[in-house]
Amino acid sequence: MGKPDGGWYDETPPSVMACMPEDGATDVHSQKVIIYFDEFIKLENAQEKVVISPPQLEMPEIKATGKRIIVELKDTLKPNTTYTIDFSDAITDNNEGNPLGNYTYSFSTGGEIDTMEVSGYVVDAQNLEPLKGILVGLYNNLADSAFTHEPMLRVSRTDSRGRFVIKGVAHGQYRAYALQDADGDYMFKQKSEMVAFNHDIIVPSAKPDIRQDTIWRDSLHIEDIIQTGYTHFLPDDIVLRAFTEKQTDRYLIKRERVNPERLNFYFTYGDSIIPELEGLNFDAKDAFLTEHTTKRDTITYWLRDTTLINQDTLHIAARYHVTDTLGQLVWETDTFEMLPKVPYERRMKEKKKELEKWEKRQERAKKKGKTVETELPKSFLDVKITMNDLTPENQATIVFPTPMAVIDTTAMHLYMKEDTLWTDIGLRLEPYMGRNHSNAGDVKRYYTLSPGNNDGQWQLNQEYSLEVDSAAFTDIYGMCNKAFKQSTKLKSEDDFTSITIHLTDVGNAPWVVQLLNGSDKVFKEVTCRQHTAEFMYIKPGIYYLRAFEDTNDNGEWDTGSYDNDLQAETVCYYPDKIECKAKWTVEQDWNPMAIGAERQKPGAITKQKADKEKKVKQRNIERARKMGIEYIPKNLSTQ
Repeated sequence: MGKPDGGWYDETPPSVMACMPEDGATDVHSQKVIIYFDEFIKLENAQEKVVISPPQLEMPEIKATGKRIIVELKDTLKPNTTYTIDFSDAITDNNEGNPLGNYTYSFSTGGEIDTMEVSGYVVDAQNLEPLKGILVGLYNNLADSAFTHEPMLRVSRTDSRGRFVIKGVAHGQYRAYALQDADGDYMFKQKSEMVAFNHDIIVPSAKPDIRQDTIWRDSLHIEDIIQTGYTHFLPDDIVLRAFTEKQTDRYLIKRERVNPERLNFYFTYGDSIIPELEGLNFDAKDAFLTEHTTKRDTITYWLRDTTLINQDTLHIAARYHVTDTLGQLVWETDTFEMLPKVPYERRMKEKKKELEKWEKRQERAKKKGKTVETELPKSFLDVKITMNDLTPENQATIVFPTPMAVIDTTAMHLYMKEDTLWTDIGLRLEPYMGRNHSNAGDVKRYYTLSPGNNDGQWQLNQEYSLEVDSAAFTDIYGMCNKAFKQSTKLKSEDDFTSITIHLTDVGNAPWVVQLLNGSDKVFKEVTCRQHTAEFMYIKPGIYYLRAFEDTNDNGEWDTGSYDNDLQAETVCYYPDKIECKAKWTVEQDWNPMAIGAERQKPGAITKQKADKEKKVKQRNIERARKMGIEYIPKNLSTQ
């Protein structure tokens, strides 16, 4: 006894039975389109997936009811124009969700219909990730100003692979653009919109071509391979690298006082002049120590006086530069109330609770005859010292949580083990000025630590011990560190590998070559001026390579600017992984421009994965296996 299982899963996508007006019709003047199907259908994410050309400034009404789709255009139809409605993969059947796949309906308001197509890819210029859902459009006006003053002529959207197909194109000359259209006007108006452009002239064409189609007998056996003729539309290899322009307009994003001892101001862009603060309910003269990031877009004001730290509300007048409507820096003054996240009264209550808990612990200890502490344990500076993974190229780092008043290097001792004896080799402590840390202004909270001997380099296969006495570090609030000891042993040379990359066909400009981990994060980078990049002391593992042409030689990747006709600096990926083993030396030639940008990035580190098609057929195969029979598809289709 049992219940019916419903039979085989439906693996056939819906089919178009009729259209009104007919698909490919000419002299059409109706603004309503009805498409009929052979089964009940669903329309998924119509506002995102369905694209109409020419672009519609007023949103069309698109809905699916039963076995039909109704599209009602709100814009007035243009004369002698081909209209295309690209549904992409938005149409699926109602039961199993089988997608119709890249269906496009078209009609013309004139006597002829345009049938040419152009296609290609859009990738992120910074990391070559495929860009899904970005708008791609054509202009037959070849002037640069067209992109900023006229809506696109023909449009499409990229799929999950970053691929686009623009249909219904007439013969002529065009330029292609990509745009992350934030305001829906189909033209580039805002710097925050991601954009791609080039000066290539696109001339659509077509030629007869042949492809091979496979006829399957069943899921495992091929019945036949046949050649099928088709129309090959060109160009089909357009590649656009999209970027977001650098935000140069300066304005205040936010200000906060998360901790009572410091005030933070966040700006969109840096300025050479630090904002001036005036205290309205306190004297601001000599009240602050100023810290800022390298780019000066984040400013931190450390309060010196504990009286001000304990004051919950600080009324401040801040005077700083902002960008006006003409793009010029002008002074602006605002008044703020800066309140800490935790009020003073609440902080005191928490301290009182801690004291009460400590007193109860001492009472219990006294009753049990245990040692009783006479003083409440002191708070110490939380100094973070990193001595992991040291090599001759690296240095240890020290990070202080607050501005320091005293750093006594005589209370710090670095020992190296020689045979069985420990030798004091001295140490070097220097402010760290790396790009990833805020270490500028009046405050230095980031330092590097290196040996005092051997030119400041750590030696392989050596053991070191750092001992720091108590009160070696004292911050501006009088807090000190407690004594601590930290040891490390460096690996031997046999535990590492090295990588040498020879760049070819890259011209004379410097390139920055980056070694990446499996998360597409930079592990190490070097500037390559003589076409060779060397990475020493690399741990065994799997790595990837990225490089960019550093045209302005500043060591950083720079974005582009449409107004200045400036492309983002060219980024390339080595298409394969680099496998490193201990004691190995990897040497590799690499021509970064050998293959197209859309095919360079290895799939293992590509975050934007292609959408997976529904595997209804696989469920039928699995069902047949459980029944002990051979699965034969209902329709032998080409794949």
